[in-house]
Amino acid sequence: MAEPIRHDKTARQLRLLSDALDSGRLGPVRRLVNTLSPAEIGNLLESLPPGKRTVVWGLVDPEDDGEVLVHVGDEVREGLIADMDQDELVAAAEGLDIDDLADLVEDLPDTVIDEVLKSMDRENRERLEQVLSYDEDSAGRLMNPDVVTVRADTTIDVVLRYLRLRGELPDHTDHLYVVSKRHQYLGRIALQALLTHEAGTPINQLLDDEQPAIDVNESSSEVARQFSDHDWISAPVVDDNNILLGRITIDDVVDIIREQAEHQVLSAAGLDEDEDLFSPVWRAMRRRLVWLSINLCTAFLAASVVGQFEATIDKLVALAVLMPIVAGMGGNAGTQVLALMVRGLALGQVGASNIKPLLWKEARVALLNGLVLGAALGLIVLAWFHSVGLSLVIFVALTCNLVFAAVAGVLVPVTLKRAGYDPALASSIFLTTVTDVMGFFTFLGLATVVLLR
Repeated sequence: MAEPIRHDKTARQLRLLSDALDSGRLGPVRRLVNTLSPAEIGNLLESLPPGKRTVVWGLVDPEDDGEVLVHVGDEVREGLIADMDQDELVAAAEGLDIDDLADLVEDLPDTVIDEVLKSMDRENRERLEQVLSYDEDSAGRLMNPDVVTVRADTTIDVVLRYLRLRGELPDHTDHLYVVSKRHQYLGRIALQALLTHEAGTPINQLLDDEQPAIDVNESSSEVARQFSDHDWISAPVVDDNNILLGRITIDDVVDIIREQAEHQVLSAAGLDEDEDLFSPVWRAMRRRLVWLSINLCTAFLAASVVGQFEATIDKLVALAVLMPIVAGMGGNAGTQVLALMVRGLALGQVGASNIKPLLWKEARVALLNGLVLGAALGLIVLAWFHSVGLSLVIFVALTCNLVFAAVAGVLVPVTLKRAGYDPALASSIFLTTVTDVMGFFTFLGLATVVLLR
């Protein structure tokens, strides 16, 4: 229930905001906006058309500017940055954690980047450069180098004195990391353990060495999977020599999971998850035209199959009425399988070891569904057109096409994945082609053989 409640809240906030903007009363708008978290503000900004977005952006508390910029898509961020002067951008960037700044800094103008780097001390500048040196889709880009470490040969009272001198802890700190003299990761110690044991207890007696560290070059999707599997709040990041480089926290992982979900949904339609809801018409048109053009080409393939049976359709007009049902049912059945496969590939649940049993399972499911639905459709056609032959043809054609759809739903995304393409991006186009072509060919071919002998 949490997700619908969240969406209802956003819709309500958007309605209140739009009403206030339409009335010209900026005071209520400012009060509403500044009661929201940066992520909520970012979500609202993405929901507003450009004119209203500019007004609301100008009312956001400057202290939240940097966090808001981190929480919006690339295209919206580009527009917001264009409305800010250099001093505003520098101020927005200065208050960010290193990992968030790494997400933002590459979108900033060069002059602003120079000013931001000048405003940082040497340690933080080196940390930022280190994070930026890793691939964008890696643990190195997700990690925050600001991590609290302790030595195994100290005691609890020494650690507590150190923490009091430090004055504050990084956000989402649930463990301190224990390192060797060479800064190699040895394990972790929970804050709870520090508070519930005697002050003289050695740290090495409380050491938890069961949590594995994440390799700095690990992909972000694998990081998200590990957090999900182990219910981590934070995790250490190390290099090839087991040197502790930083940590990844759950807030960054939640963003990754959300981005993956958006990517799967939008890529299936050939869209970019960073596309602005209110992007310029010409830009949106050009992006979508590519995939629509590919779809048009594949549609001609299906049309050519239908064209081969023109004489059959001329003699039996009922075929023209019924053939969209066969193709449409195949497309829907294939989409169900495709959704499971794309999800399984994203989670690492589908691979060479289980493709054959998965294909066999889906083929049997499709066959059973085809027999049930084909029989029902056959009875309807018999009552409608009073033709036993036509009823039999559509029964067999629908059953066959559902099996073809299941096979394509399994093999198309796997094949695209092995070829190095994103299965979420192009699978639906090829699946539709298979179900249309095979649906029309099976139905019209059987009709030609059975009904026009």
